[in-house]
Amino acid sequence: MKNKLETIPFIDSPEKHAAMDAIIAQWKDVPGALVQVLEKVQDVYGYLPLEVQQFVAEGMDAPLEEVYGIVTFYSFFSIYPKGQHTISVCMGTACYVKGAGDILDRLQKVLDVEPGQCTKDGRFSLDACRCVGACGLAPVVTIDGEVYGRLEADRVEEILAKYRD
Repeated sequence: MKNKLETIPFIDSPEKHAAMDAIIAQWKDVPGALVQVLEKVQDVYGYLPLEVQQFVAEGMDAPLEEVYGIVTFYSFFSIYPKGQHTISVCMGTACYVKGAGDILDRLQKVLDVEPGQCTKDGRFSLDACRCVGACGLAPVVTIDGEVYGRLEADRVEEILAKYRD
């Protein structure tokens, strides 16, 4: 089976690359600035594909392993492009006990993506998160910040239909 990362083409532009170069130049001599550089570069590209990580590593004179380790450690970094609509399934204890796993499974099947990835058409990103702080509404899914509480897996398609137009 082909790795999902291999199927997502990375598209660079001279403007984005110049912005990344400027960020690296600004922070290159600041000790411990790698996380800040990665945050700013992710703002430029929307995510941090391997190609961008390599440019940052070279520009910051850091090993690629260190850059990759930071990107995969912190949840606010993404190695996948983000979709037009971001779906987060709360997997906190209350939500999990009340069926969040079934909802996540349904979303994965309907959208044909794994958590942390984006649909092929770029419309949806799917994430699993620890807690959204709405335990009384468990299980909870958010789409672009809109909360769907007491959700059942069989309502997934109905809710997604609102975002397909």
